Amino acid sequence: MDTAGEGRAAAHAAQNNPLICFSHLRWDSVFQRPQQLMSRFAQQRDVSFFEEPLQGETDALRIHICQRTNVRVLTPILRDPSAIEAVRKLLDGFLEGRAPATAWYYTPMALAFSDHVPWSAIAFDCMDELSAFRFAPEALKVQERRLMRVADVVFTGGVSLFEARKSRHPNIHCFPSGVDLPHFAAARSGLPEPADQRAIGRPRIGYFGVIDERLDMGLLSEIARLRPSWQLVMLGPVAKLRPDEMPQAPNIHWLGGRDYRDLPAYLAHWDVALMPFAMNEATRFISPTKAPEYLAGGCRVVSTPICDVLKRFAGLDAVGIGADPQSFVAAIERAIGRQEMADFEAVDAMLAAMSWDGIQRSMRELLGRVERRALQAPVAMTTPVAMADCLVVGAGFAGAVVAERLASAGRKVLIVDRRSHIGGNAFDEHDAAGILIHRYGPHIFHTNSDEVLGYLSRFTAWRPYEHRVLAQVTAGLVPMPINRTTLRRVYGVDLRSEAEAEAFLKTLAEPVDRVVSAEDFVVTSVGRRLYEMFFRGYTRKQWGVDPSQLDRSVTARVPTRTSDDDRYFLDRHQCMPRHGYTRLFENMLDHDNITVLLGTQHNDLPKGRYAHMVYTGPVDDYFGRRFGPLPYRSLVFEHETLPVEFHQPVATINYPVEDTPYTRCTEFKHLTGQQHRWTSICRERSRADGDPYYPVPSAANRELFRRYEALADAETGVTFLGRLGTYRYMNMDQVVGQALATARKLLAPRTEAVAVAAQ
Repeated sequence: MDTAGEGRAAAHAAQNNPLICFSHLRWDSVFQRPQQLMSRFAQQRDVSFFEEPLQGETDALRIHICQRTNVRVLTPILRDPSAIEAVRKLLDGFLEGRAPATAWYYTPMALAFSDHVPWSAIAFDCMDELSAFRFAPEALKVQERRLMRVADVVFTGGVSLFEARKSRHPNIHCFPSGVDLPHFAAARSGLPEPADQRAIGRPRIGYFGVIDERLDMGLLSEIARLRPSWQLVMLGPVAKLRPDEMPQAPNIHWLGGRDYRDLPAYLAHWDVALMPFAMNEATRFISPTKAPEYLAGGCRVVSTPICDVLKRFAGLDAVGIGADPQSFVAAIERAIGRQEMADFEAVDAMLAAMSWDGIQRSMRELLGRVERRALQAPVAMTTPVAMADCLVVGAGFAGAVVAERLASAGRKVLIVDRRSHIGGNAFDEHDAAGILIHRYGPHIFHTNSDEVLGYLSRFTAWRPYEHRVLAQVTAGLVPMPINRTTLRRVYGVDLRSEAEAEAFLKTLAEPVDRVVSAEDFVVTSVGRRLYEMFFRGYTRKQWGVDPSQLDRSVTARVPTRTSDDDRYFLDRHQCMPRHGYTRLFENMLDHDNITVLLGTQHNDLPKGRYAHMVYTGPVDDYFGRRFGPLPYRSLVFEHETLPVEFHQPVATINYPVEDTPYTRCTEFKHLTGQQHRWTSICRERSRADGDPYYPVPSAANRELFRRYEALADAETGVTFLGRLGTYRYMNMDQVVGQALATARKLLAPRTEAVAVAAQ
């Protein structure tokens, strides 16, 4: 057998594989690590650079070739840029008819639309701690854990990133960012000065790169104030910053983005180069490309004490460090006063080993090894390989709790969700202003169950919070549920005790012979005036039908009180996850036995590859709506950020009158306790179509559900769970309690078998 010949053939085939690079950065933005590496790979193989989607009128894949590098740039144009399935279809269309490709990831979020592709090999170049960046997707950490599991080779962009991840992958390699030496060394030979910089005075302190939340704007402002004769030149595109976050001063010059080819001409006329990075989570692991580029151009550098800068450039006199405005200014002054080019002998010796050409050669060899192994590996399998012991459909509370319990008992669990994030309707995220919001409306945790609270406390710390709601009625803003204060303001009566309030409510009540409907329940409790004022319009908007046609359970959940207690809930435990619900879910699903697939429908998975399914979706959908659809109410959420500290006095205001189209408005900072000079609110409207949120309680709907329930009971190998799977309204704590009980039942057979075997 000619194994040497086969090896050469495999190496040649691997090198000819197309390379598809998935990036969170745009190709035509700052020319940095992805562009440096992919432009070099493009000299040896076909390279496509897949960008994040842009919004457009029709779904299409825009393709253009970068003439300078021969890289093919692919940009999905979508009517809805968040539509994972639409991106997947565009990717599939591009790959159709092409040779098997290798995937190279910069953003783990691309897994949501690309994990189904049979890649020849998968590389992950972890260049930054993306989850710490402003407005990072909340699901990013989960997706990175998935990517680390499936990647064949992992690279890190710096020593700190390598140290943090080296135990998470067996084939991980550290490649700090390099430098294009010939390009930037041209600055040492004296290039003509760009016109827009020529009129700026000296000494000139410069920066080029992305201008975003990683820069310490307070530090920049202080440098400008402490040394008004110094001119700070800032080159680069602005990302994720508002204009008012960028300090303005006569000696700060924001020149905007510049072409990569022009940067050495600016650098050649600077006295010192800046790296004014903020010291925070977003910069904890960065290994800036700017330092070697500045040094290659013969310019001294002053940086804040970024960990990788300290490790990489320790002992170089050409690199100064300043931890605060005063020490930073002092370091710049030392750099300006130091002219000895002898300092750059040690710099040049270091830079010689930091070229992008050398880094790409080493990466290419490591990637080639895994590609060759894939080509030589046997592909035939006599029996299907099991994907998991249990498939869990839905990554909300019901699915996540069951998944965690099964995984902790040793079961392999695959959890899938059609959405692009975990957490279900409890998903929270930071909006464009950096305010933590609940995408699907307010979720307030409250429970009387010590077991539920104790279980969830494994995954989050808590912030004490008691929810309060006001209703906007003719009497003004009054507490809801109705209490003694509400009665005083509506009726103008002086009720000094609970006994007086109870007696007054009895005078309002209008008993009916049989309490059947939601209207009956309210009228017999508090009378028609309060029913009309607080319940009728709100219920008609929320449920789309008159309360006289709804089950009494709809309004029975809203109590009436005779005290002045204005808390919406009276549970013993009332609190909010200190770092948000999404963080809670990330911690819950961070288990070696759990794999999460987002943007995935369960019926797209191969059958027979799991022993049991836990299904938390709509039960009628599972059975193809055999008896017709179960009625649900859906919601529309209108989010808005306002330039005020607070918009309303409490977290939620209800709007019972039918003239107002929305049912309630919630201000999230009340719930989260976040400090921010702006605020974000959410108005809710109810509708019949859309994602299912609330089962509609009525006798006819209960009867229809019983028919689906009979099918569910007869379905072997499937457990139905949660609001949608069991067609009933439940609070979060009730869903968690149901999931814990279900997990115990699923684990009971194996537990009993182990106990019997031990006897």
